[in-house]
Amino acid sequence: MGNMKLDVAVLGATGSVGQRYVELLESHPGLQLAEVFGSERSAGRKYREACDWRMSAAPSEEAADLTVKHPEQPVESPVVFCSLPGGIARETELRLASDGHYVFSNARDNRMADDVPLLIPEVNWQHAKAIELQQKARGYSSGFVVTNPNCSTIHLVLALKPIWDAFGIERCFVTTLQASSGAGYPGVPSLDLIDNVVPYIGGEEEKIESETRKLLGDFDGARFNYADIGMSAQCNRVPVRHGHLETVNLGLRNTATPAEVVEVLRAFRSRPQELGLPSAPPQPIIVMDQDDRPQPALDRDVARGMASIVGRVRECNLLDVRFAVLGHNTIRGAAGASILNAEMLMADGYMSA
Repeated sequence: MGNMKLDVAVLGATGSVGQRYVELLESHPGLQLAEVFGSERSAGRKYREACDWRMSAAPSEEAADLTVKHPEQPVESPVVFCSLPGGIARETELRLASDGHYVFSNARDNRMADDVPLLIPEVNWQHAKAIELQQKARGYSSGFVVTNPNCSTIHLVLALKPIWDAFGIERCFVTTLQASSGAGYPGVPSLDLIDNVVPYIGGEEEKIESETRKLLGDFDGARFNYADIGMSAQCNRVPVRHGHLETVNLGLRNTATPAEVVEVLRAFRSRPQELGLPSAPPQPIIVMDQDDRPQPALDRDVARGMASIVGRVRECNLLDVRFAVLGHNTIRGAAGASILNAEMLMADGYMSA
């Protein structure tokens, strides 16, 4: 990353994903937290006072001493991490990109736009080329918007990618068991979730089905060509604090045994690993052999929350193969994904100080 650190602003810094950005940026080799933005209610207060900190330790002294800025105040940092709620993020992100900022968004609003890269660096780093198309089409001089996928989609597609490349996938059925922190803080009221499972998360199934096709597709220089894969998702909110568990059934184009699938998953490495990016897990997919793993309480923090943990790879009686995949929803599923995107684009020369 060199010695030059780029200044960073976090929008929505007091929320649960915003807090995760602040935590992960502490002592980052290439990015320096310089500004935190919150609601009108938080503005003007020190971050330590405005923020109901929910991470394990306290925020760093540097972060704690920052004054929370009002949403209307100008952003000075070149790099912006956006964890604004869906519905209000679109205009803010586009305005900042137009002003020359490098915007990395965890919000849904711009993910499916025709000229916005939806990136998982291990899966479709080539899609970053769409930045040039975006800048040209929208008249941006140097700024851009890059998005990371939904938290469930990221862990699913990381696991699908090596299988897609090696054998092809015709159909994918996925059922998610999603942690309560995926709904932000305080998220789902506890009395709705204790002793309960809620079989509906608004918009989630549609996001998984559409984002997967964009991620596994290609970018030909002019447009994104979506992958030809039949998708069916069912999403459930469960009484787990962090870590989304997903059960996956696949119909493959070319036959493969469970052992062959495990082999390609374990062998998988990609661009972030080649570049040695600071947030990249050395092994993006970790396969566990125990019958009853992965489990959120035991496995979500493996590889600092940046890998997808796969288990129970076996034959499927209806399709070809089935497995479970677990991932940390606010680290690799949100803030960590966005930071890894920024690291890759820095390494590839899309950003300058």
